[in-house]
Amino acid sequence: MPNKNEVFRLAAAAVGAALLLAACGKEQGGPPPPPEVAVITLQPRKIEITDQLPGRTTAYRVAEVRPQVTGIVQRRLFSEGSEVKAGDQLFQIDAASYRAALNSAEAALKRAEAQAVSARLLEERYGPLIAANAVSKQENDDAIAASARAAADVAAARAQVETARINVVYTQVLSPINGRIGRALVTEGALVTSQQQSPLATVQQLDPIYVDITQSSTEMLRLQRQLANGELLKTADNQAEVGLTLEDGSLYGERGRLKVSEASVDPSTGSVVLRAEFPNPKRELLPGMFVRAQLTRGTLSAALLVPQRGVSHNPKGDATVLVVEQDDKVAERVVTADRAINGEWLVTAGLNAGDRVIVDGLQKAKPGSPVKPVPAAESANDALQAGATAEVVKR
Repeated sequence: MPNKNEVFRLAAAAVGAALLLAACGKEQGGPPPPPEVAVITLQPRKIEITDQLPGRTTAYRVAEVRPQVTGIVQRRLFSEGSEVKAGDQLFQIDAASYRAALNSAEAALKRAEAQAVSARLLEERYGPLIAANAVSKQENDDAIAASARAAADVAAARAQVETARINVVYTQVLSPINGRIGRALVTEGALVTSQQQSPLATVQQLDPIYVDITQSSTEMLRLQRQLANGELLKTADNQAEVGLTLEDGSLYGERGRLKVSEASVDPSTGSVVLRAEFPNPKRELLPGMFVRAQLTRGTLSAALLVPQRGVSHNPKGDATVLVVEQDDKVAERVVTADRAINGEWLVTAGLNAGDRVIVDGLQKAKPGSPVKPVPAAESANDALQAGATAEVVKR
């Protein structure tokens, strides 16, 4: 049997152990610290508003070359796909019959001129004779009329000569504009007519070149309202600059200018066509190419931008963000995300300058729960996210 001292020692050890376990239980059952989230504090920024719009390239000028006289094509005088200048000869049409017509018209002119000389001399001779009553008044009147008729015949003969000379010139089919000529649509020996509908070839001026851009009428009205109420400021020269992204995703090296807008809306598509003009010295742009135009509309002087990773959507499809209130508790806000700009959303409603928006640690933040906000630039999660994004871009 143990003595009393040993019993007291065992009882004291048991009580101490019970107290220690109770203390540990209290520590383990206490509230956990609030989770750490990375936030950004919204500050108004000055940004340019740029629209990404689809477009098609269109030649600056297009000339469909057609014959103006009827005849047989004797020669083609250009290389298909080459650059030609205004006035360069493209085709030669058989001119023999037109030269013969010119010679005949010139002979008729000489005959008319000879008759005009005779009629004029007779009129001049009758002048003194009528004063002396040597000829009748009727004979004098007939001489005057014959001289006038002969002068009119000379004028008509000269017009015939000019027409015949023009027809001879038209046998040389010339380029009406500078540009690149396509393939020939007729060959030597083909019969062409002055009234035919099909062209002999087509010349297109490619420098500069037009880009026709399509924009919805709804977006155009919204931009006009923003300009009217001062939200959007016009560019300095009030003429929008335009950039291009080509079909392969590369950026076009030249900048263009917006020139004209259609005066009506296409009822089938609800859109208007904007036309921009681009330099095309290297002929990189060809008519009919699909491009995407970056159209600079103006400047927002106080824009609020939120990183895309900080914006999500609720079951209704509304854009939402989580913000940290003054008491460091999370609140959900429904926002209007107008457009994406360089990896950020332009928010036009639902947020104010100075709001703290959670951009990392969203899975740990629940509306109404407390959090520990940390500036995003100092957050390890932010650094990891930035590294992951850079790796994706690199790949």
